[in-house]
Amino acid sequence: MADRDEMDAVEGGAQDEPRRKGEQRKQGWAFEPEKTVAAGTRTLVVGPYLTERARRHAGEPATSRGAQARLDEAVGLAAAIDLDVVARTIASLSDIRPATYLGGGKVEELGELCKADEIDLVVMDCALSPVQQRNLEKAFAAKVIDRTGLILEIFGRRARTKEGALQVELAHLDYQKSRLVRSWTHLERQRGGFGFLGGPGETQIEADRRMIRDRMAKIRRELDQVTRTRGLHRARRQRAPWPVIALVGYTNAGKSTLFNRLTKAEVLAKDMLFATLDPTLRALTLPHGGKAMLSDTVGFISDLPHMLVSAFRATLEEVIEADVILHVRDIAHEDAEAQGEDVVAILRELGIDPHDPRLIEVWNKADLLDEDRREAVLNAARRIGQGAAAAPVLASALTGEGLADLLATIEDRIARDRRTMEVKLDAQDGKTLHWIYEHAEVLSRRDEEDGAVTLEVRGDEATLERLGRRLAG
Repeated sequence: MADRDEMDAVEGGAQDEPRRKGEQRKQGWAFEPEKTVAAGTRTLVVGPYLTERARRHAGEPATSRGAQARLDEAVGLAAAIDLDVVARTIASLSDIRPATYLGGGKVEELGELCKADEIDLVVMDCALSPVQQRNLEKAFAAKVIDRTGLILEIFGRRARTKEGALQVELAHLDYQKSRLVRSWTHLERQRGGFGFLGGPGETQIEADRRMIRDRMAKIRRELDQVTRTRGLHRARRQRAPWPVIALVGYTNAGKSTLFNRLTKAEVLAKDMLFATLDPTLRALTLPHGGKAMLSDTVGFISDLPHMLVSAFRATLEEVIEADVILHVRDIAHEDAEAQGEDVVAILRELGIDPHDPRLIEVWNKADLLDEDRREAVLNAARRIGQGAAAAPVLASALTGEGLADLLATIEDRIARDRRTMEVKLDAQDGKTLHWIYEHAEVLSRRDEEDGAVTLEVRGDEATLERLGRRLAG
């Protein structure tokens, strides 16, 4: 395992310092909570996936995502926090065992692999119960975390704002409270939680649970205040009034690169899962001079833990209340279709219908398509456009291809709820002319010989009413 000083440096929640230092002095893998998985840890990634026949038998929905693609994504998640993935394997399951998730033979096989490769951490790309997690740790003699624990670890590393850190901690505590179970035969291996909880004995478990409940209640009160503040900011923006455009999409689909290209901002944009966590807002200028606010949000992923959707609901209200929602898709990815379905499922959970007229699909990373694939993608976009309000826009945030079409599509979508009016200004009325360019869209301009200006202006009802009062006054 990595040295203790490096582990101490890992970001955590509110911590009980004496207790934490006591935990650090204990030896062995069993006392390393999820928050202290250090960079460089020798890791085995296991993809324990039900066969299609087993999925049908269990009543689970069919998936278009292949086992290898799912495993590759899990490896990508591990790489996002710099784990050293020294081995990976797919375990095809005919059913799920209550005690260990995997069958006995596979558990034994992986245990030998862990021993031979000196594995410190096993990432199981599934959701494990506390009992399954504990039994696998005993069998592998290594720390085990499941998909939820891994995603929570990534979110913990990425959170930069107070709100993001609080949301991640709340989700992590919700996850850890179910992990405080008594190990009757190995009290020295009593699991802790969130870096400052743990220790053997039933009394201590109850104390830990009480600490978790108290901390969660405190975080919820703080988040309520953050939500109220965010609501006030949103109300202020609505009075501006600038429409809000929200970016959503699968993690690593290129949302932040698109955000930077459109707004000339410098938000972190890397070829890495969950590079963006905290929401960012920037002004955007539309083709006819209108202004909008563009919001970059956390990326979605398949099997996104429900507790994270709940924790980030305040942040995702930017999406729920947006005037336009851009669903950014990595159209060059082999699992583009399945990723799109996962995003739609989460949008449904947020109360957004997949046929919502505010939605525009942006088929990003067109620069990675060869000629044949590009033609097929363009044909598919045209077919969708025949029955929808707008065809998907093929674009490349990296090269800028298709972004003019995207901005025009956004402007058209916003204009659905707007009306136009013709305005004639005297040559001396430069103040009103400036106001119009600042607050509305100028669709056309005609300069008269006497210096007067005739404009075709588009805006929402409130803006045009304000313009009318200026002209009348």
